[in-house]
Amino acid sequence: MVFLNNYLLDNRELDAPLFVTFYQCVVTVGLCWLMHLLAKMCPGVVDFPSVKFNLKTSREVLPLSVVFIGMITFNNLCLKFVGVAFYTVGRSLSTVFNVLFSFIILKQTTSIHALICCGIIMGGFWLGVDQEGLAGSLSWSGVFFGVLASASVSLNAIYTKKVMPAVDGSIWKLCFYNNINACILFLPLILVFGEVGRVASFSRLTDLNFWGMMTLGGVFGFAIGYVTGLQIKFTSPLTHNVSGTAKACAQTVIAVVYNSSSKSLLWWTSNMMVLGGSSAYTWVKSREMQKTAHRGPQDSAKEKLLPGEKENPGV
Repeated sequence: MVFLNNYLLDNRELDAPLFVTFYQCVVTVGLCWLMHLLAKMCPGVVDFPSVKFNLKTSREVLPLSVVFIGMITFNNLCLKFVGVAFYTVGRSLSTVFNVLFSFIILKQTTSIHALICCGIIMGGFWLGVDQEGLAGSLSWSGVFFGVLASASVSLNAIYTKKVMPAVDGSIWKLCFYNNINACILFLPLILVFGEVGRVASFSRLTDLNFWGMMTLGGVFGFAIGYVTGLQIKFTSPLTHNVSGTAKACAQTVIAVVYNSSSKSLLWWTSNMMVLGGSSAYTWVKSREMQKTAHRGPQDSAKEKLLPGEKENPGV
């Protein structure tokens, strides 16, 4: 999905990142309806909750949807400016923002070991920025949007925790309402930023191959959410983080090989610092949760892993 989005967003003829993201949200809503229908037709084969629209629930999810729009938009804008190879480092500060916002908003403190992991991630981020600058391929716009994307991911985790009761704790209902709200909120943004004219004048507007690639991006996004949910359900957040780290490594290597790029040892070091720090942070939090579990539920509840910390922040 990352490579496909990079291809779509790097299109010189269509400079409309908001429209691309809007369309993928529409595809996600359509797939939620399709899965809902399949679950009704084949209850023993497809497991998916009912997703009937409720205006009250939509309003309750709205604050999260605003953050969600920022997250997916800044994420795609980062990908548009930095490319796939630097993408892992470009938006790697999610864990750091998790710690910061948890302290500011939730009044939760963090252990010294977890803070050391955050320090490693920040060191890898700045080393990566430095190496991209020396190579002459640094985009400060990409770095800026990457930082905003990281902050949005962290806020998304916190607000997800707050609105879960409104959707009966169902991640799929949340996905449905989030994307419906996003579709509505994207429309005025597309108008304000003048993307309607760019889309209307796009030469490949009637090209089925283009729309097929756009739809495939939405399908991949939906599929990733489905597989991620299954993985966390049947394994653990730590296992998910390890596989996410492996995916990020493979993604970076493939991008470098595909583009025939030559990267310095320090550039690779920055990636390893980000990925290693992210994995170490999740491992430290997992150990802390295991220890607090022995002290009783009241203590352990205070140190719960945020939803956004279940995933590798560099992914």
